[in-house]
Amino acid sequence: MSEGPLLELQHVSKSFPSKDGGAIKVLDDMSLQINAGEIVAFVGRSGCGKSTLLRLLCGLTPASSGRILYRGVPLRRPQPGVSMVFQTFALFPWLNVLQNVELGLEAQGVRRDERRARALAAIDMIGMDGFESAYPKELSGGMRQRVGFARALVVNPDVLLMDEAFSALDVATSETLRNDLLDLWLERQIPARAIVMVSHSIEEALVMADRVVVLDSNPGRFKAEVTVALRHPRDRDSHAFHDLIDRVYTALTAVAGVTPLMRVLGIGHRLPSATVAQMLGVLEKLDRPGAESGLAFVALANEMKLLVADLLPILEALELLDFAHVARRQVQLTPHGKGFVEADILRRKQIFGEHLLQRVPLAAHIRHVLDERAGSRAPLGRFLRELEEFFTEDEGKRVLDTITDWGRYAEIFAYDARTGVFSLENPSAERPRRRREGKLP
Repeated sequence: MSEGPLLELQHVSKSFPSKDGGAIKVLDDMSLQINAGEIVAFVGRSGCGKSTLLRLLCGLTPASSGRILYRGVPLRRPQPGVSMVFQTFALFPWLNVLQNVELGLEAQGVRRDERRARALAAIDMIGMDGFESAYPKELSGGMRQRVGFARALVVNPDVLLMDEAFSALDVATSETLRNDLLDLWLERQIPARAIVMVSHSIEEALVMADRVVVLDSNPGRFKAEVTVALRHPRDRDSHAFHDLIDRVYTALTAVAGVTPLMRVLGIGHRLPSATVAQMLGVLEKLDRPGAESGLAFVALANEMKLLVADLLPILEALELLDFAHVARRQVQLTPHGKGFVEADILRRKQIFGEHLLQRVPLAAHIRHVLDERAGSRAPLGRFLRELEEFFTEDEGKRVLDTITDWGRYAEIFAYDARTGVFSLENPSAERPRRRREGKLP
């Protein structure tokens, strides 16, 4: 008889209360099995609920509906068999390395001599032997994260959860730590029988995982699953690896642009984090000779010196504005995009503004409010309060930062960061006028 799944999601949804007394659904009807002997990676756009999903799987957050099973038993609170490694290390600064690693064992009531022996073994396994008496402030970021791994592994978990565990480290350090962990996994030196990871990097997920699960947004849902059958160590330059990147990226971008969801949400559409400067850089690459039939987005990411995951929101923004189109793993200028890049500076601003007002409801809403108001001014807080119906406070601020960058470039409205006020007048134009009136020296 085969062993059942270690972790299982059965039609799980998660909602959080909103300020108006309603609820914001973050995850919707998610079903998935995590089996022994596999690494599973979750990827998706920012805000799709990846980290919330991990907190459900480790029992830190209860599901709103559905069931989460650990070894066939409902999981309603943290379990010793499921450990988490956090992005921010989460070490106690007043405890040294050994004490930080022992902490979980102490909470389980393990005898002092046993927990000391197990903690020392975990510290040695993760490459921190000799630093047992050091405090977190004495360690580099990579060393602190190694302590985080030792603390998670010392309790001998069945499942190790990793919430963007390498993203707070520099490139070289994250690469070293990722490779060391993968070696320990392949050599069966760590107790975990399955690893579940959240990553913002498609490449990182494909380097490590046996399955990559793509999440959709608003609310988070399982959208696609890509099986990775390549042997370790994986050749990132191989055609097979690039094909897998293409498949994951295609799944992520399958609903980009002006979707029915956007039309329903109106101003609550979650705008991608892309600046005008980034969009212009991509458009210039797509307009060069030889790119008329489009560029493979992996090649485009390499040319822009960006991770594929970092290129994603830029392309999403260009599709939203109808300046570029992604299809069959190729990125190509649309006729509107071609007209934009061939225009002079002033005409570019006009074209950008026209598309912004036509295709981004939040931009049109801000402009409408300013047009209707006496004095054509409105405070930032007015729009933040409206966005709280759709987003958290931080996400609402991010969306407003994005639309402010786009609107300023198009000159459809201005924003004065000193006063926090939107207007239809460039704030810098006020000073020369007041000088002429004798109100400023």
